[in-house]
Amino acid sequence: MPKKRKNRGRHKGDKGKEGHVHCENCGKLIPRSKAIRVTVPYSPVPPDLAKELEKQGAIIPKYYVTKTYCINCAIFFGIIKVRPEDERKKKEPIGPYSRSTTESK
Repeated sequence: MPKKRKNRGRHKGDKGKEGHVHCENCGKLIPRSKAIRVTVPYSPVPPDLAKELEKQGAIIPKYYVTKTYCINCAIFFGIIKVRPEDERKKKEPIGPYSRSTTESK
């Protein structure tokens, strides 16, 4: 049976078994390498109250919360985007040091 993706949609490669994690939104059990992790700042104080307290000189702590999402929920929340068909299977690296930009210089 043909494979849809070379890496089977995971990051683990050929390392064997790995643990599973729960999606923060739907509770689905997904492999660790397939999960989308997002770190967001969280403040226990409401924003309008925080502005007033900062004007008075108070220091308000920010906590960083790491959330884990499955692919479906990450697409639904806009964390990752669905790429067009012609961009899905590009072999060249994406970034500042790709071949097309270095060859033209």
